[in-house]
Amino acid sequence: EMMTARVCCSLIAVLLCLFVYLSTTDAKEYVTEKPGVCPKIYPEDDMLEDCAELCSQDGQCPDDEKCCSNGCGQRCMPPYKAKPGMCPRNNVKEPVFGVCAELCSRDSDCPNDQKCCSNGCGHQCMPPYKGIYIILMCGSIYFLMQ
Repeated sequence: EMMTARVCCSLIAVLLCLFVYLSTTDAKEYVTEKPGVCPKIYPEDDMLEDCAELCSQDGQCPDDEKCCSNGCGQRCMPPYKAKPGMCPRNNVKEPVFGVCAELCSRDSDCPNDQKCCSNGCGHQCMPPYKGIYIILMCGSIYFLMQ
């Protein structure tokens, strides 16, 4: 009976060690989603030809890369990063004269340093403000310098 208890305790210890080892070595595989969003794919991109499924989740990608669709298959890609600067604010009190069309969806859709900003009715590429916004506790936003 003493031998059975010793074997049982040894077996439990081995299983516990095995569980800890497997959970720490394969932990990266089980990260289902890393922060950030996948880059937008354009039809003219040469990546469309690669229909291989090179990954199925972000945890299979190195560093900060994400598992993204390339238009045909899946592969690891660096996440999309927004361009620096702030969009011009929309003053809701003023009449809206914006173009009511979605001309962009992300900063990467815009040339040079332009950002994809709301124009009050849709979204379009606009140069960012280079000044400083001060956001007060009451929710008002004041623009200091341009």
